[in-house]
Amino acid sequence: MSAPLTVGLMRVVLHLPESGSLKSKRMVVSGLLKRVRQQLKVAAAEVGELDSWQLAELAIATVSGDGRHADEVLAAALTFIESHCDGARITDVSTELVKL
Repeated sequence: MSAPLTVGLMRVVLHLPESGSLKSKRMVVSGLLKRVRQQLKVAAAEVGELDSWQLAELAIATVSGDGRHADEVLAAALTFIESHCDGARITDVSTELVKL
């Protein structure tokens, strides 16, 4: 019998009201993703709103043997994003835990 496995997924939509170009948006988003990856050891990528100057859709993923731990990691990632998003505002968040 295999060990339990939980994949935690989170989608975060950011509004960047001060972004005036794709270049300025990418600077904020890429720095944020790099820091969240380093601090929390999660997978993180920009997955949507790629051509929008003021919107960014991010995905965060973690894998754990414990669903509670996966949920805690996602909560920590959201807290980190809230406190390091450089003037951006979180407009939507959704999470899902997938048990395999």
